[in-house]
Amino acid sequence: MRPIMSERELEVGWELAQSTGPVPLGVSMDGFRDRAAVGRAMRVFARPAVTVVIQFGDRPLTSEGVVRRSASDGLVAGLLPGIRHVHSERVECVELRMSPITAYRLLDAAPTDLDGTLIGLDDIWGSAAPLLRERLSESATWADRFAVTTKFLVAQESSRTADPEVVACWDRIVTDKGAVRVRELAELTGWSRKRVWSRFTAQVGVTPKRAAMVVRFRSAFELLLTGRTIAEAAVTCGYSDQSHLHRDMSTFAGVTPGALAAT
Repeated sequence: MRPIMSERELEVGWELAQSTGPVPLGVSMDGFRDRAAVGRAMRVFARPAVTVVIQFGDRPLTSEGVVRRSASDGLVAGLLPGIRHVHSERVECVELRMSPITAYRLLDAAPTDLDGTLIGLDDIWGSAAPLLRERLSESATWADRFAVTTKFLVAQESSRTADPEVVACWDRIVTDKGAVRVRELAELTGWSRKRVWSRFTAQVGVTPKRAAMVVRFRSAFELLLTGRTIAEAAVTCGYSDQSHLHRDMSTFAGVTPGALAAT
């Protein structure tokens, strides 16, 4: 069954398609198209999800920090890709977002390879990536493109799954919005702190502490975008003070809380 989409104009010449139906395999999908070919500069920074951008148009992406040649046809960013800038003269892409637990099952790459950089589609799907792009470029509607992508993801699903204990740790971090310590995760799983640290890092791509920091940062980020004050965001998200929030915002987004709140 195909997902149900809603389509709207982002701004003059821009088209966005959002999947509002059942999320296949725990993956969120959006489609973007720059109808007017005005070009777009985008910033990639930390978020508690793995992001995959599949560019199916004839204009490549140019990206600071991409480490593989074929990444011009798309990119993959982990929880901590570093603050990168991506540009395309005409964006036509499907963007996927998934938890690192889902990514561990769907992407043929070591999670730690996604830490601190961006990689290309061939690094996660090999020779199947160009075939996916070709099918997307031949599809006439967003419904068709999402259906093609869903079918592709189902075919990529592997038997590799994260440890139940790692899944429980990730869920706890997300539920508590990052306000959890490794000691508590060890108590939750019955593992030693060292084992929690090593297994979580191997399967999520970052340490439990770093993952918690990203989740907390993103919670504050979203609050600031809704108009909450810096003080409110800091208190709500468990920061020790506004300076603490300022440091994390600068580290993970490259902007100050004040600049973000003013947007």
